Amino acid sequence: MKITEISFEGYEKVVRCDDPESGLKAIISVHDTTLGPALGGLRMWPYLSDQEALTDVNRLSQGMTYKSAVAGTGLGGGKSIIIGNSKTDKSEALFRAMGRFVDSLKGLYTTAEDVGTSVQDIVLIGKETKHVTGLPRSMGSSGDPSPYTAIGVHLGIKACLAKKLGTTDLKGVRIAIQGCGNVARYLCEHLHAEGAELILTDIVQEKVQLVVDACKGERVSIVAPEEIYDVECEVFAPCALGAIINDDTVPRLNCNIVAGAANNVLLTEEHGDRLRERGIVYAPDFVINAGGIINVSVELEPAGYNEARAIDKVNNIDDAVRDILDTSDEENIATNRAAILLAERKLAEGRKAKA
Repeated sequence: MKITEISFEGYEKVVRCDDPESGLKAIISVHDTTLGPALGGLRMWPYLSDQEALTDVNRLSQGMTYKSAVAGTGLGGGKSIIIGNSKTDKSEALFRAMGRFVDSLKGLYTTAEDVGTSVQDIVLIGKETKHVTGLPRSMGSSGDPSPYTAIGVHLGIKACLAKKLGTTDLKGVRIAIQGCGNVARYLCEHLHAEGAELILTDIVQEKVQLVVDACKGERVSIVAPEEIYDVECEVFAPCALGAIINDDTVPRLNCNIVAGAANNVLLTEEHGDRLRERGIVYAPDFVINAGGIINVSVELEPAGYNEARAIDKVNNIDDAVRDILDTSDEENIATNRAAILLAERKLAEGRKAKA
């Protein structure tokens, strides 16, 4: 196993691992540990280049710093990625090698499930390191974080509806869901149960069908992946990968609100400005989708994991989103900039306390 440190300005530690024996090619990015050790999920994705992988993991890592700061988890920001196809490249050897890679950072970074990885994968990692969260309930851990992320996104969508449309009633509200993965399926259950009309898309049709079946085919429709941006709706909910709010898509959006579970939704911060100019309310991703990280962070508390406490903390996302929307208006800035402003203030307070 070869571990190579990558110098990257503004990040505390970025390291790459190449392990020919297991086939592991991975990067861990620790952005900032001012507020505590870094916690963030492990993504497995078939990146087209090493540079694409590095860019993604660093953006995600920074997002985790801000997410944990705003959510008040007492943790820092980090993320990890495995370069590979999650459908064809998984093996016990691969994830155990990843566990040894995580362990080499000696607690600076703790990992969890993310896109392309599962609780079962995290169990294999946990055979080589204690620096894991989101293990099965049977092991005294919190299990899959997806339901808790969905709870937060559901609350955040309703906070945005209250701001933009003056109601939290979801009955008849049209919500376009981009991506029907684990979080989106739980989210759709909440939204559909309250009467929302769902417009679904995913590049994997089987995932869409799971949601349709769960809704018994009622108040759901399906569109092609590229058509989702043009759908007339009250809420566009990105629940897949990031950078989908960009120069091409902003003019096409036909919604009042952008609020979903995906990370790094904006290609650049300026695209948040473009949404504001169009009168579209945007719930900053690292605020609205913090439920999963809040849930697993409770595992690291001295008393250990307690689901009731975790849900109680996740429910605060409603207030966090409302505060960001109000700050955006008060400061006359885009909501993403308001969220970053709040996160940076908390980081500055942390640095001052350490000085």
